[in-house]
Amino acid sequence: MILDHRTYVLHPGKLREFLTLYEAEGFPVQSRHLGKPFAWFTTEVGNVNEIIHIWAYEDFADRQKRRAAMQADPAWQAYLVKSSPLFQTLTNRIVVPASFAPLK
Repeated sequence: MILDHRTYVLHPGKLREFLTLYEAEGFPVQSRHLGKPFAWFTTEVGNVNEIIHIWAYEDFADRQKRRAAMQADPAWQAYLVKSSPLFQTLTNRIVVPASFAPLK
């Protein structure tokens, strides 16, 4: 298993706008292709303009296949046009669970 850990920093004051848009248009299409997220957070302390979400995949090939299908979906492309101006940065990490700390 691999985990795709994604951190987005939004422009100041845009968090509520983004969450409303994502819940209505982004999440339905994304979860249709990627399944349920492993985790999805907003930051309460620290950079409060930040969202973090984590998606689980069997391996890199599974990730590539599912993300390619999502990118090809016109509904996802329409969502990206609306959401992209809200973001400042994206940091993406692929992490692998340690053998001594299995996921529950």
